[in-house]
Amino acid sequence: MTTRKYTIAVLGGTGAEGGGLATRWAKAGHKVILGSRDSGRAAAVAAELNQALGIDTVKGDSNRNAAKAAEIVVLTVPHGAQRRTAEEAIDGIRGKILIDATVPLVPPKVARVQLPADGSAVASLQKLLGEQARVVSAFQNVSAHYLKDLDHTIDCDVLVCGDDVAAREVAIGLARDAGLRAYHAGPIANSVAVEALTSVLISINSRYKVAGSGIRITGVPDQ
Repeated sequence: MTTRKYTIAVLGGTGAEGGGLATRWAKAGHKVILGSRDSGRAAAVAAELNQALGIDTVKGDSNRNAAKAAEIVVLTVPHGAQRRTAEEAIDGIRGKILIDATVPLVPPKVARVQLPADGSAVASLQKLLGEQARVVSAFQNVSAHYLKDLDHTIDCDVLVCGDDVAAREVAIGLARDAGLRAYHAGPIANSVAVEALTSVLISINSRYKVAGSGIRITGVPDQ
């Protein structure tokens, strides 16, 4: 399935994961706006992506402006910046689908599961935003290491959690546009399991000296 073409704001889009997802979505024909606390840095990274892809559909701006100009907002910042970034961009997030890839990693022990008091990072964000946004949890288990390498097949499925089934379906379509298999994984409360898996995968990466271990869902026919 290929989604319709959206204008997507990737907040934290100058980072490895955000930049990698932005690259894949831009390649698939979506308009992408990289959001950053430093709009100049966002514009510079956007120019680099356009040059690499031979396109001109990637822009860069502040997180707030990027969210305002987009149809869908994707949050790809570290856990410590999650709430601040969402509050900074709240005017642009209202009424939209917000796909949150936040994982509650607590350095230096990132290979140990350390979940927040609300159960999960994404559940905390949904609690903060309430009905202002349709929050979806996705992309937590995908290693950023290979995202920008468009020739690399990423051996990891995406588990999508959210209380709004239609919003989950949009996130699944975007995952597939990025070259990833994705599955409905239940309500936002289930994000706790998905977020915890990231620390497990980091531990596996360390033990077996690999860059991007992943998960696969078996027994489900290809969609």
